[in-house]
Amino acid sequence: MSRARNTRPVIVAGGGIGGLACALGLARKGFRVLVLEQAQQFGEIGAGIQLAPNAWSALDALGVGELVKREAVFIERLLMMDGVTGEPVIDVPLDERFRSRYGNPYAVTHRADIHGALLDACRACESLVELRTSSRVRGFTPESDGVNVELDGGTRIAAAALVGADGARSAVRERIVGDGDPPVSGHMCYRAVLSVDDMPKDLRWPAATLWAGPGTHIVHYPLRGWKLFNLVATVVREQAGTGHNEEAPPEEVLPLFAANCEKPLDMLRVPKVFRRCMLRFREPVGRWSEGPVTLLGDAAHLMLQYLAQGAAMAMEDAVCLASAADSGDGDFTAAFQRYEALRLVRASRVQISSRLFGLVYHADGVARRVRNDIYQGRSPERYYDALDWLFSAPDYVREFR
Repeated sequence: MSRARNTRPVIVAGGGIGGLACALGLARKGFRVLVLEQAQQFGEIGAGIQLAPNAWSALDALGVGELVKREAVFIERLLMMDGVTGEPVIDVPLDERFRSRYGNPYAVTHRADIHGALLDACRACESLVELRTSSRVRGFTPESDGVNVELDGGTRIAAAALVGADGARSAVRERIVGDGDPPVSGHMCYRAVLSVDDMPKDLRWPAATLWAGPGTHIVHYPLRGWKLFNLVATVVREQAGTGHNEEAPPEEVLPLFAANCEKPLDMLRVPKVFRRCMLRFREPVGRWSEGPVTLLGDAAHLMLQYLAQGAAMAMEDAVCLASAADSGDGDFTAAFQRYEALRLVRASRVQISSRLFGLVYHADGVARRVRNDIYQGRSPERYYDALDWLFSAPDYVREFR
């Protein structure tokens, strides 16, 4: 479709996975979009990402699912191991039963592969999607026929609507919610990417594996056609600091995970350097929108990564928002109210559940033994029943065309 339904563009603040997904979804419904990215170029920081069936459903709705699947690794199981004893606790098979139940697989890939597919699709919609870099939204003024968006440097752009997909420290959120920077969570992770040859042979599993230790957990899974392994080691500390994406030497990391058994520690001894990341999260709030302005992704519902659903929630947001805009036919205030009504409870449930699963992963003492007793020996069907609410795509995603 070359003729846009709107004269003034919908501005999307932020060109990450959520922002590009939003732009693509709106373009597929015939809306003109301007994406403003504050960095000097479009790109994605990070390494591996897990994609559950609901994430694939959103990618399929946006028309890029098959492209992303080309580089993905389709793992065979979700495993949680007791980091102290080395025994299995949770084992969820991801075979044909799983794929048939949810209509999509579970896979792992590189964040850049998702971002790149969305970016290419947006560029292919050049008549409807404009992409600008070095452009940071710092404020907005609602108007009778839209919103006036202010950028750093004082430039103003008249827009039909504004979507704040500008991340954890969203300037758009600060105007709507006003809750300042997200608090430091006390959760800190150390990331590394290993070549398959450097990965211990007895840990080269076709699984997304989590080693649950006292106050810690370690995750690993294959990437890029089994050429790499993603490694993320997380620790909960009272004084976790505030730095982000800094280098950390092994002598800082290894003592924090000393309570784990040898097998995961063998893996932690491989990297020569880690990247240290301080995790943040927000409590759910009851309002994301103000007139023709709304929030999406981390700007709306910043969550801990313990259910591996941050990007999936952002992409579901994008599909839902585009569908609501289509139904609203240019009335973005009404569209954003509908979008918020459809999304707020589901996204907030994932926010809360992600934090609670941190307690499950990091259990110690008697609580660790109770956790193991709860989960060990469950049938696949019991796991699937428990995951239905999360992995089943909402109707507005499945019905998006």
